[in-house]
Amino acid sequence: MKRDFQSFLLYLLGFLLLWEWLRPVEQLTTTEHIEMFVIFILISFAASFLRLKWIWQTILKIWFILFSLNMFHYEEGFFQFSWLSSFFSNLTTDFSMLVARNWTGISNEFRTFLFFILLWLMVYLVNYWLLNRKRIFIFFFMTLIYITVLDTFTLYSARTAIVRTVVVGFAVMGMLTYYRILAKEKVNTDSLNTRKWMRPLVLMIAFSVIVGIVAPKFEPIWPDPVPYLKAAGNKGGEEGIGTGVAKVGYGTDDSRLGGPFIGDDSIVFRSEAGEKNYWKVETKDHYTGKGWIPSSSTPYRISGDDLIPVSSIPPTVETRNESASLFMFMDYNHLIYPAGIQRVQFERNYILEIDSTMEKLSILSSFDSSPIAPDSYSIEYKIPEYKAADLRETTAADPEQINAEFLARYTQLPDNLPDRVKELAESITEEETNWFDKAKAVERHFGGSGFTYSQTDVAVPGENDDYVDQFLFETKIGYCDNFSTSMAVMLRSLGIPTRWVKGYTGGEFLEYSEDDSSKRIYEVTNNNAHSWVEVYFPNQGWVPFEPTKGFTNEVSIDFTNEDGTPAATETTAPPAPKPQQDLEENTDSSKGTDKSLSFSSFWLSIKTFFNKNWKLMLLIFGIIVGAVGLVYRLRGKWIPHLYLLQFRLRKKDENIGKAYLVLLDQLERYGLKRNEDQTLRNYARFIDTFFASREMSKLTDRYEQYLYHQKLPEGSWKDSRELWENLIKKTMA
Repeated sequence: MKRDFQSFLLYLLGFLLLWEWLRPVEQLTTTEHIEMFVIFILISFAASFLRLKWIWQTILKIWFILFSLNMFHYEEGFFQFSWLSSFFSNLTTDFSMLVARNWTGISNEFRTFLFFILLWLMVYLVNYWLLNRKRIFIFFFMTLIYITVLDTFTLYSARTAIVRTVVVGFAVMGMLTYYRILAKEKVNTDSLNTRKWMRPLVLMIAFSVIVGIVAPKFEPIWPDPVPYLKAAGNKGGEEGIGTGVAKVGYGTDDSRLGGPFIGDDSIVFRSEAGEKNYWKVETKDHYTGKGWIPSSSTPYRISGDDLIPVSSIPPTVETRNESASLFMFMDYNHLIYPAGIQRVQFERNYILEIDSTMEKLSILSSFDSSPIAPDSYSIEYKIPEYKAADLRETTAADPEQINAEFLARYTQLPDNLPDRVKELAESITEEETNWFDKAKAVERHFGGSGFTYSQTDVAVPGENDDYVDQFLFETKIGYCDNFSTSMAVMLRSLGIPTRWVKGYTGGEFLEYSEDDSSKRIYEVTNNNAHSWVEVYFPNQGWVPFEPTKGFTNEVSIDFTNEDGTPAATETTAPPAPKPQQDLEENTDSSKGTDKSLSFSSFWLSIKTFFNKNWKLMLLIFGIIVGAVGLVYRLRGKWIPHLYLLQFRLRKKDENIGKAYLVLLDQLERYGLKRNEDQTLRNYARFIDTFFASREMSKLTDRYEQYLYHQKLPEGSWKDSRELWENLIKKTMA
């Protein structure tokens, strides 16, 4: 196949079809750097389209594979060949593991290598189907089955993927059918025939897609087989165990909690702060027995520079002022903020819409009040320094300090909450006389050996199960949602106002700030998504507690008495191994600096830029492709001008050879293609007949004289150039 626009379009569609196989991989597995595999496919198709020799294609692909392996798995630089010898020395072991079918023993480097080889073979097969067989239906059909199965049985949503696949598949099958007909009937592939075929094809695909999207959808006739299959796969285990896998990260729907989830290390933001903070997004106050919902919605708006009236700290609590800067990697139009927030500063003028019930701060454009996601912002906040003596002052709900409506709202519990939940809370706190010590006793309860932190073996409550009751008395296995919800419900059963908080833990320490050595850079990913508990004390405000096993929210509490003697402190359960929370690197280590200077950090910056600006980049790419396509489509209008300019200043008679060949290409581009068995003289007569002249025959006589004798009378090109220019200009009309 020639390197023309039609073949380029076929290669592009083949690439898009193969790309659909990679899109779910990053979402459903722990595979990282998926963009490198996409680039590998793109390079493979480009090398095939440019018809590079097989040896150069092989060298290019092997170099890219080795470069990717070095970037993924080795600390050494690419040209420090010690990593290469280590990789090849491990190949024997990996091959033996592969032959022995010991899949868990295969190294990650070898898995990556095999994945590249698989993609290499896939590209070869797609090329073979496109160019040799000119049939792609089987691969198209397999792609549809692949994405629909994933959409049915996994978290992957194939709603847009199916549309993309159908459009690409129908387009490539239509083009291949057109080329098969041309080859079978031996019809010329001129632009007129191509337009006659492609226009109806484009209209048919567009019409089918539009009708499919806007047409009403009927309810399914047969029952959904997925629940039955999942139940069968459960093999008679507990109801609700393993009924689905969610993906970790911030979400708005907490009405049904439970079930396992998979990790996701996608970066949400980086913070520049003096110390680690828990970062809040919203709170919820109504427990349903299955999850949390907000009791009401009370939104109002303030200017971005105003004091933010969220969880204000009473003046009786000592505080210290702090500030932090957040650099967003995801397009969230809500504010992520620490407790004690005072003000927020944006680079532009925005409006904050505050839902005082949830304490969620949405960011709106000051121009049209539409949701907007800023790239960065700075926050001023106060860090409270509590005193245990002050916290222990509250022993009961004083009507003068807490009104009845507030107390009812934050001690709400469902009517069908099992009695044993309250009985357990009372037994844990029976020796405590104040709210603070009761809250600490419940918090300590979850640090015992009876509870296990897990992200996988987590139950989903059945129709007649209470989420908290199931966790406290049946499974005792769960993650932050289980622990935090259980603590909130237990304290509410004791009449202590409590609310459920969602946000992020402090993240992973990267390096010290270059602008301010007193501040540090932390990276917060979706894996840091977290929930915890806040307890209300009338004289202290909302105080955070961390019941999740293995996590610590460093709240500053002074346990000394007014006379300077140590106050009674609770005994703390031994810390459990931290399953998920990131630990800060040692400050004397240079690893952070090395990392910032490594290629991985540079690649991360590039990836971050594309993640934040992909819409703009896609628009620019579309404009460029459209402009290039338009220029290519109109090449018959502007290329002749270049030819005229190129040969106008040439005076040697030998130029007639090159000029004649250029004229043949231009005539073919114009639509007057020469048949393979047609002589130059016959073709010249055909051209003269078409243009009603004798110029082509005269020019052909002189070209044949030059071709056979390699010599022309002096000044022949000067006389022939006028004929050549006249013919070129006729193709421009």
